[in-house]
Amino acid sequence: MVRVRNLWFNVSMPRPPRTRPHPHGAETRFEVSAGGVIYRRSDDGVVFGLISTKGGTRWQLPKGKQEKGETLEETAAREVAEETGLFGRVKGPLDSIDIWFSVSDRGRSVRRHKVVHFFLIEYEHGSTDDHDDEVDDASWFPVEEALTRLTFPSERRIAERALEILGETVAKDRPASA
Repeated sequence: MVRVRNLWFNVSMPRPPRTRPHPHGAETRFEVSAGGVIYRRSDDGVVFGLISTKGGTRWQLPKGKQEKGETLEETAAREVAEETGLFGRVKGPLDSIDIWFSVSDRGRSVRRHKVVHFFLIEYEHGSTDDHDDEVDDASWFPVEEALTRLTFPSERRIAERALEILGETVAKDRPASA
């Protein structure tokens, strides 16, 4: 081992360590978000409220950043209400997912690590017509269709967990989520 400018590296390395930040060593910012699977029981079974983003190309579970002083449950209920127009009562936690992505901040690559905590939320009142401008659309879907429409396998897993808790089953011929 050889010490160069307070850094240790192996002599067999082809060159000394970079003195400028490596593109893969971008700054990482951590975020906490919460969201939910909002549901209601109808004569035809359970339906889930989903949101559409990216010009209607993605169907997702509603979620958003935790504000200072909020509990995760409060964040989930607020974000679901804002993004779907639907208000409900938090029944309990479902699961969390980790999301890693990069954004450009004034020409610099910034990595984001977001942990999203999801909760099961029972619908009380509201209309999907009242969703906010952050989303393209909000709508109710029977669980089978909701599971098919969800863009991300991680969110499909969360919705399947909600079904387990609700004691619902999914059709046997539907492919398992990845």
